[in-house]
Amino acid sequence: MRALHTAATGMMAQELNVQVISNNIANMRTTGYKRQRAEFQDLLYEQVRRVGSQTSDQGNILPAGIELGAGVKTVGTPRIMTQGTLSPTGRDFDVAIRGEGFFKVLLPDGRTAYSRDGSFELDAQGRMVTNQGYVVQPGITVPQNASQVTINAMGQVSVVLPGNTDSTQLGQIELAMFINKAGLQGIGDNLYLETTASGTPQNGTPSADGFGNLQQGNLEQANVEAVTEISDLIAAQRAYEMNAKVINAADQMLSSTSNLIR
Repeated sequence: MRALHTAATGMMAQELNVQVISNNIANMRTTGYKRQRAEFQDLLYEQVRRVGSQTSDQGNILPAGIELGAGVKTVGTPRIMTQGTLSPTGRDFDVAIRGEGFFKVLLPDGRTAYSRDGSFELDAQGRMVTNQGYVVQPGITVPQNASQVTINAMGQVSVVLPGNTDSTQLGQIELAMFINKAGLQGIGDNLYLETTASGTPQNGTPSADGFGNLQQGNLEQANVEAVTEISDLIAAQRAYEMNAKVINAADQMLSSTSNLIR
């Protein structure tokens, strides 16, 4: 019976939907995390009676046909790249982006990754790195004896060196923007990679040419809203249950037919 297969596709789609929602909820406290949303489309239709076909020699046209759908399919789980809430931390090397842009990070294999997570640290050489030890690009090294580290809204990193009263600029944090941010490939560790869908990165400095500005001593929280995720989870659960009821009804109908044959 066709209904068994159709309902099964609905159950598989809602199972994936719940997986996406559960990942969003699991990352509610992940710095810079961007929530995902499952998107679906209907499958091909069997045209039992094609709409618009001629029904008589006098040219009568069928106003409405008979189309039997084959179920549903998942077409994507795009990320919703909206701004997350900024949370103050008070740490010198915690930096949040308010607006457009991604931090650039150098991976061990030489590739450049992109992130909204600005919880930076210093490694043994004094370089600004991520929590995984990946160097923030372009590389900025802070001397061991430096004090009063300042990262302004334009991404300029300055410190006060011994014997000086004025601050010394060490470097400039750069950001990257993409035409299609949802096309970035997530690789874990709060990092994304460029893809053909995202387009090539446009590099620039914070507060200029449409780029967001930086907020020192803050971190961007995940853009996950608990109420929205829970309501989506309930809707997905109910849709799964209704598809299960369709399978149960189809099974009972097949059982009745089988009993008649006996």
